[in-house]
Amino acid sequence: MKIPNRIQPLVDDGLVDDVIRRLKSGKEADVYTVLCGDNIRCAKVYKEASQRSFKQAVQYQEGRTVRNSRNARAMQKGSKFGRKQQEESWQTAEVDALFRLANAGVRVPQPYLCLDGVLLMELITDADGMAAPRLSDVILTEQQALADFDTMIRNIVRMLCAGVVHGDLSEFNVLMDAEGPVIIDLPQAVDAAANNHAESMFERDVNNMTEYYGQFAPQLLTTRYAKEIWARYEEGKLTPETILTGEFAEDTHKADVDALLDEIISAENEHYERQRAQKERDDL
Repeated sequence: MKIPNRIQPLVDDGLVDDVIRRLKSGKEADVYTVLCGDNIRCAKVYKEASQRSFKQAVQYQEGRTVRNSRNARAMQKGSKFGRKQQEESWQTAEVDALFRLANAGVRVPQPYLCLDGVLLMELITDADGMAAPRLSDVILTEQQALADFDTMIRNIVRMLCAGVVHGDLSEFNVLMDAEGPVIIDLPQAVDAAANNHAESMFERDVNNMTEYYGQFAPQLLTTRYAKEIWARYEEGKLTPETILTGEFAEDTHKADVDALLDEIISAENEHYERQRAQKERDDL
């Protein structure tokens, strides 16, 4: 096929020998299978911000650090240079997350490099060597669903232990190879400790997976892994080996708001009374 303009620089640099076909077109990027020497890999070509349908970029970028202060100021001002830096930050976030998660033992595609908005990475294949299907396209038996759900939960735990929340995890962002689920599409991944939305995103990710696998194994629908895992994480007790039950008891203790307000008002009154008394002493 004709080589896309964005991939041409990789061909010119000898990083890609040929483009085989377009594998998919998504809300953030187009993905191609490419030939690199004797290996077939993926080239993910990110779309420009104006072409993306992913509308909540600011929410996902909270907590991300920019090492160069000039770049950070430009991004805050929204200048042309700043927007360019923002795009590069969005793209390199996925590369950083992939390397981080691969090193943590999470099943993700192996990344190789990211150049001019093109991410070159491992092609995930099925047992026949063909491009692996998405989880959404696979019919599972109850036994397969239970086994793969367990694998998915273990990977989600490893991600959180590495400080990463996917942020957009669903059956459309998981591939199925011969060994089970592989998590993909991570440009919106967030820092679990630095992003104020991390907990709600994590809960949504886990619940999405629970609901999907629950179609094939209904007993999963009553589990509460999202709450259980996050509680362990907040307590500092979560490790990749943590034994989970899928059960979680809500804290039924409710704060006495009226009593708290009374304490605040009382403290303020004492503060102002001390100020008034000090002023009277100063006037004597």
